[in-house]
Amino acid sequence: MSELSDLYQEVILDHNKNPRNFREIETATQTADGNNPLCGDALRVYVEMEDDLVKDVAFKGSGCAISKASASMMTQVVKGKTREEAEVLFDEFHKMVTGELDAEEDENHLGKLKIFAGVLEFPARVKCASLSWHTLHAALNEEEIVSTE
Repeated sequence: MSELSDLYQEVILDHNKNPRNFREIETATQTADGNNPLCGDALRVYVEMEDDLVKDVAFKGSGCAISKASASMMTQVVKGKTREEAEVLFDEFHKMVTGELDAEEDENHLGKLKIFAGVLEFPARVKCASLSWHTLHAALNEEEIVSTE
């Protein structure tokens, strides 16, 4: 197994076992629910906006390791960003996991999120990795429900 595969597995397992920002936000200004019926992933994303800034972001729910790890890392990365910066990250992440963006070659802002580039090799898992991002996008745009169906 390559070093990148080892790192990918280590990061996924860590964030699955100890998800960051796995909680409700009582003062959330926006929420959205996400559902991936194929895998059984279901989560709610909580966003607390202050002016145009993501003051706080969290999630609750259940899902596979990739889904939980992606949501956990997403909350860490978008906290403190502007709405526009969060939307750019959503767009770049989605393009990366669907093969439209080469995270190593193309200019991007993904940083440690590049670890999810390998999910492209497992098409059934793309929806798992991107569910929390689509749900965040929905919350930022004041939509209530997202499904990967």
